[in-house]
Amino acid sequence: MQTTRLFSNIEFNGDKLLHQPGSVLGSTALVAGTTVGAGILALPTVTLPSGVAPSTVLLIAVWLYALVSGLLIAEVSLDVMRKEGANNSFLAIVENILGKPGAILAGGAYLFLHYALLVAYIAQGGEILLAALSLNLPDWAGTTIFALLFGGIMYFGRPKLIEKLNSALVFVVIASFAGLLFLASRQVNLPQFVFQDWTKLTAAIPVMLVALFYHNVIPVITIQLEGDEGKVKQSIFFGSLIPLIMFIAWNAVILGSVNLESLQEFTGVEKFEPLEHLRSESDGNLLEIMVSFFSEFAIITSFIGFFLWTVKFYQQCNKSNNCTDMAVRLCFFSTNVFSFIKS
Repeated sequence: MQTTRLFSNIEFNGDKLLHQPGSVLGSTALVAGTTVGAGILALPTVTLPSGVAPSTVLLIAVWLYALVSGLLIAEVSLDVMRKEGANNSFLAIVENILGKPGAILAGGAYLFLHYALLVAYIAQGGEILLAALSLNLPDWAGTTIFALLFGGIMYFGRPKLIEKLNSALVFVVIASFAGLLFLASRQVNLPQFVFQDWTKLTAAIPVMLVALFYHNVIPVITIQLEGDEGKVKQSIFFGSLIPLIMFIAWNAVILGSVNLESLQEFTGVEKFEPLEHLRSESDGNLLEIMVSFFSEFAIITSFIGFFLWTVKFYQQCNKSNNCTDMAVRLCFFSTNVFSFIKS
């Protein structure tokens, strides 16, 4: 029987050796969960000036660009794995191509970006959590609870448990998103899909590029899938296709529910808020519940992806087996910094 993996994920469990292979489903969920964040809700803000058809075409084009670049990163990651073993983190990949100075520069930029995003996820996740539980507590309490709860799960949880948890959370994200689409679809009028202005697409490109970003978890899934090239490519393709379908559907439903005269007279993206528009047209209480569910779980799945990348980053920097602890400290420190700034 021919095998395509480059190595095997083996763990000690007492006096036994356990094979812990990752699954295509779990890796697909990791890519999808990292991609889909609460920011999808605001996407129509930048696509409204151009209309449904132009923004859909642009979404597909940006997805293709992200897919090709993601597959190229996977190829490089697998090549580094073949040469240096399973320790193929972002730094190892960059250093293999650009040398140590390039790795230091790129590593610093990426660490800053991920540090800022971890702060944002913990802060926003904590705020939504307090609101959902109707707890009248200060903001720093929400960020602390979020960091302790989900940071603790990431720290103490075994890789297989985290994979299964993330897969379940991605299912909740998709289910709650379907609920949002149902609420919004009741206001859709098909004639409003005819509006087009291809000259207004430029402003949406940076937002779409950020929205479809998942490339930081590619080295993680190549390790999870034991360097199996076919499985890695499947995970990247289907894991990015799911968010694309969600983005296209949400964008079309929201833009299709906006009055055509409003579209033609539209002059500034700051004047349009998708959620406020929905609240004015539907059951506000039910909408609030669905938005809270989707936003919180979308933030958690994105947090998991960026957390795993941070762990791999510190493992490469410190060559230590205790780097997960350092990543947890990073999250807790982010909580304190944000709380101090807000106070």
